[in-house]
Amino acid sequence: MRRLSYIHLPVILIFLILGMARCSKKTETKTAINKPLPDTLVVGTLYSPTSYFLYKGDIMGYHYDLIMKFAKDKNIVAKFEIMRNMPSLIEKLDSAKIDIIAYNIPITAEYNQKIEHCGLDNITKQVLVQPTKNGKRGITDVTQLSGKDIYVEKGSKYEARLLNLNNEIGGGIKIHTISRDTLMQEDLIEMVADGEIPLTIVDSDIAHLDHSYYPNIDISLEISFPQRSSWAVRKSDKWLADSINKWAGQKNVIEAGQSLFRHYFETNKTFSEAEINIRLLKRGIISPYDNLFKFHSGTLGWDWKLLAAQAYIESNFNPQAVSWAGARGIMQLMPATARTLGLSDNNIEDPESNIQAAVKLILSLDKTLQKYVPDTEERKKFILAAYNSGIAHIYDAISLAKKFGKDPQIWDGNVSEALLMKAYPEYYNDEVCKYGYFRGRQTVKYVSEVLRIYHLYKRY
Repeated sequence: MRRLSYIHLPVILIFLILGMARCSKKTETKTAINKPLPDTLVVGTLYSPTSYFLYKGDIMGYHYDLIMKFAKDKNIVAKFEIMRNMPSLIEKLDSAKIDIIAYNIPITAEYNQKIEHCGLDNITKQVLVQPTKNGKRGITDVTQLSGKDIYVEKGSKYEARLLNLNNEIGGGIKIHTISRDTLMQEDLIEMVADGEIPLTIVDSDIAHLDHSYYPNIDISLEISFPQRSSWAVRKSDKWLADSINKWAGQKNVIEAGQSLFRHYFETNKTFSEAEINIRLLKRGIISPYDNLFKFHSGTLGWDWKLLAAQAYIESNFNPQAVSWAGARGIMQLMPATARTLGLSDNNIEDPESNIQAAVKLILSLDKTLQKYVPDTEERKKFILAAYNSGIAHIYDAISLAKKFGKDPQIWDGNVSEALLMKAYPEYYNDEVCKYGYFRGRQTVKYVSEVLRIYHLYKRY
């Protein structure tokens, strides 16, 4: 995704330049100028890591944020309808139940007959995912893939592309296909990052997203032609497309698109642990805020060291810590959540206020989860998970666990596995799943890491 084969510019600049080019080619018709926008724009989109998802109770997503900027700039209300798949989006648009699709609809001859594309162009390619060594990639040209082992999903477009590429370079690529029932694309990317397999293939937008979680992979080698995509409206609503295109060509919108792309696709989302001072631990000291953890954990009935372990994983005990998603303070509270707990934006970085508000949130989660997980100790794992992901995704994971034969009252190997399923469309689009896509790997790791640090603290 980073570079197009025919020009050496970052892809984010390419799609913005193309977006401006499309706008410059279009002239505002009299209809577009005279017809006002509706007071409410009904927006259709899909749950996905790039468009619309819930995180700690907040709605996020590249396309969500961008369409919300359009609504704000035009002083209108955006109402969202979340569909299960792309055909449903097209059907809803065609039947006038939504006004615009804020999702990447491929710009192809087939779709051009049905819809009017608009907004910023997005350009994706299939790219090679490979590990880096000393910050450098080993494979720099597709001809070097001869003799290499590459793992892809069986029957996927990635397998088809590799078969064609193998013919193009004269053979030699060792293509290994994996059943979708066994492993999925996100698993394969993680396996490359962990050194379990050497190579895989993925679309460049997803590659950028995963690179923000796994900085030790390289995604710069493109192996396919570019695919353009953008938002869409009805053919009869060209006036709306023209209005959106004019807006998308403005400098502040272009800059906003760049900023959002960096935020969602390039901001490092990994947790960097500080070294634990064993000498201080031997003296019974975990952090400068131990007295606060001891005092406020009493309200919970938790060992204070568990609350301290959670704070360590959240922020390394840094009161000024700010996450990629905007969570702040020692206990990494989202500002909107903090306000519901009586904590103002001005006080969110105050250590005691932040810890006190976090304890209120934990108490609320404990009360909510009691009917789902009766066992007090087991429920702590669910509480930690809900603190990290938001309670909605834990509800979904419990429902998925019930449906697919797992124990809905046990976290490890049961509800934790069901939460991982929410990264894949066939599960987050399941009828029992109400809150859509979620990247569960980070939450499962979060629970495990908090408990690991807690057991370390208990040894001293």
